[in-house]
Amino acid sequence: MSDQSMILWIFGAILTVTGLSGLLLPIVPGAPVLFLGLLLGAWAEDFQHIGLWTLLVLAAMAMLTYAVEFAASALGVKKYGGSKRAMTGAVLGGIVGLFLGIPGILFGPFVGAVIGELSMQRSLDEASRAGFGTVVGLAIGLAGKFAIGIAMIGLFILKRFI
Repeated sequence: MSDQSMILWIFGAILTVTGLSGLLLPIVPGAPVLFLGLLLGAWAEDFQHIGLWTLLVLAAMAMLTYAVEFAASALGVKKYGGSKRAMTGAVLGGIVGLFLGIPGILFGPFVGAVIGELSMQRSLDEASRAGFGTVVGLAIGLAGKFAIGIAMIGLFILKRFI
């Protein structure tokens, strides 16, 4: 194995682990970093085992993580009686929460959804339910994103060794 291949494998492994972590912690753009790590792993072996079609499938899976996250969040809010304003509040709360560290990431969407519902003159009970729905949706979205990330790594390993 050449020095270049070894360096690509090392950086690929670091990016893959970082990307997988980023699927759970929104501080890091998990899916693109994970894909980049797998791309470096493919490049380390001059794309002998991982070709264009596999890379396209991995890229599609990376994009799918975003769709899963948004759909799960929206469904969570909707299921618990939240409005579009609660969904907007949850998104804005999530963005603000990014700047407040882990507690902000966890509570920002909840607070945003509650504020969104309260701005529509809903009761605190209704607003709290919408906030809870947001948290449930986010948890399901995180689980879905993580499952897709594991599947990406599994596909890479499968194509590499079989």
